[in-house]
Formats: sequence, C-alpha cells, structure tokens
Amino acid sequence: MKEQVNSNRNYKSSLRAFTVIGVISIMIGIMAFTMTNSSESKKLAVPIIKKDSIASVKAFKQVYTVLMSSRCMNCHPSGDIPLQGDDSHLHTMSPRRGIDGKGVYAMKCSNCHQPTNTPGLHTPPGNPNWHLPPADMKMIFQGRTPRQLAQQLVDPKRNGHKDMKKLIAHADDGLVLSGWNPGEGRTLPPMSHAAFKKAWLTWLNTGAYAPKK
Repeated sequence: MKEQVNSNRNYKSSLRAFTVIGVISIMIGIMAFTMTNSSESKKLAVPIIKKDSIASVKAFKQVYTVLMSSRCMNCHPSGDIPLQGDDSHLHTMSPRRGIDGKGVYAMKCSNCHQPTNTPGLHTPPGNPNWHLPPADMKMIFQGRTPRQLAQQLVDPKRNGHKDMKKLIAHADDGLVLSGWNPGEGRTLPPMSHAAFKKAWLTWLNTGAYAPKK
C-alpha cells in the first residue's frame, strides 16, 4: 500500500515537473520569436501599417516631387546621356550610359566624379559608385507621370529586380543619400531625406498604390 502511495506521489511529481518544463519551453520559444521579429523590424525600420489607398497615394505624391527634382532625375534620363544642373539640361561633356551605366571607352563617370564631392562651386559631385542605371534596366524618371513612375518602381522587371524589402532599404542607398549632399551651388530636393524616407515607407507599407494619373 505504501509503495502504491509513493508511486502515485512520484507520478504526480514527475507530471508537475514535465508541465513546468513544458510551460518554460513555450515561454522561451515565444520570447525568442518576439526578439527575432523585433530585431528584424528595427533593422528594416518598417512600420506595420494597414493598406490605405488614400494615404498611399498621398505619400507617393510627396515622393514624386523628390524623384522629379534635378537631384534625382539627372541620373534617370529618358536617353543615354545624363542630365546636368538645376534645369536638367544635357550633360555638357555628352558622356554615354554604357552597358553597366558607368560610361563608355575612356569616358567613364569616375574620371570626373570622384569618391567625394570636388571642392568648389558647381564642381563634379562625388560618390564611390557614381553611375546611371545600366542599359538593360534604365529606370527612367524623366517624362514619367506619377502613375507611370509608381508602377515602374514596384515592378521587379523594371526596378532592378527589387522586392519590397529591397525597395525599403533603397531609401538609404549611398547614391540616394548623395542627392542631399550635391556639392556647392546646387539646390537640394524639395524635402529633407528624413521626410522623404517617411513618405517612401508610408507609400510602400500602405499598399504602394499608384495615383490615377
């Protein structure tokens, strides 16, 4: 009889121990999942926003003003010669896009565009990766309506094979950031980079809707 009682006690003790271990395991799993997702969200700085066509279109209209400014459009021309100046005229040296977007023959972008801005008024702006989009993915901004440009930007076949994650990260690309550091004598985009990034993320995370026109 004592052996049976002891056996029941041992069984209940084991059951409680397994239950506690199970609960702890579940809690650890939940914490790990939460920490992983929290870390990923912080890394991408992606707010979780429900789809909202009105908010999305409104945000893109802000984005569009930046993309159509000379700081962005000059490197996204409709032809193979980059644009220049605040009035977006054809580059006076007439460099060509080339296959990789970095020029042709001896006339390479890096010949004049150094890793950093050249000191002085209206001298060549710089970046270690200065280039136009490549010939097989021209990413034209010039002449695009808001609707056309919005549709192009989210199409992997026309945007450099970028999915949503890459589009979000692109807001902090080195060449994008150089638009707010163009060198002496050049106007800045119509809004700060922080405001642009906020509008860019809002547009994408509320559905990336394109304006009607």
